[in-house]
Amino acid sequence: MSVAVRVIPCLDVDAGRVVKGVNFTDLRDAGDPVELARVYDAEGADELTFLDVTASSGDRETTYEVVRQTAEQVFIPLTVGGGVRSISDVDRLLRAGADKVSINTAAIARPELLREASERFGAQCVVLSVDARRVPEGSESTASGFEVTTHGGRRGTGIDAVEWAERGEALGVGEILLNSMDADGTKSGFDVELIRAVRAAVGVPVIASGGAGATEHFAPAVHAGADAVLAASVFHFKELTLRDVKEAMREQRIEVR
Repeated sequence: MSVAVRVIPCLDVDAGRVVKGVNFTDLRDAGDPVELARVYDAEGADELTFLDVTASSGDRETTYEVVRQTAEQVFIPLTVGGGVRSISDVDRLLRAGADKVSINTAAIARPELLREASERFGAQCVVLSVDARRVPEGSESTASGFEVTTHGGRRGTGIDAVEWAERGEALGVGEILLNSMDADGTKSGFDVELIRAVRAAVGVPVIASGGAGATEHFAPAVHAGADAVLAASVFHFKELTLRDVKEAMREQRIEVR
């Protein structure tokens, strides 16, 4: 039985405002997160993802408040990430109204955090966010040719991105949020090679992120193995609507919600 593909708008939040850039730089304001969340819920989003892109301690309280307000306004699953460093951060976000918590940098520093979060809150609440890029020329390659990055894709770790996704599944995460740093904000299409490589390695759902720019970009990501497709700026700036994207996938005989 096939499961319907989810379409997920992503809100990159900085100090309580939604922002969007290219390859995580040149951020521009895209509006109020609570208002955008309400609009997306009404337009048929299947879920929402909220990423605190600066995640400094000063913005932390802002994030909890924004999550709380958003959770009161929408009735679809809400995933929150950015700056999650401990079990208590996960706990606070879930209490604020998040349905799932996305963990990235802290898991690289201490992978056991994923297992602890999964055991305490359930695998369905824990998302491993993998910011992956092709290993730059001149650097030592990984087995897959992709590596995990930190700091918004600016810093390579040398960790094989596909093996890391596999390890995340073994540690108990319920989902992989796979961000292509090469494609992020370029609007040139999802990185199907990356999606295919991770799909072959893991059994948990994979959310494809990075590169959406046109309705025809979504179906190839699903055919490559994505269970959900995520986009940000094309929705925020009204270049595409959720209805457009779902209609285009239906035409490709992809089941959507």
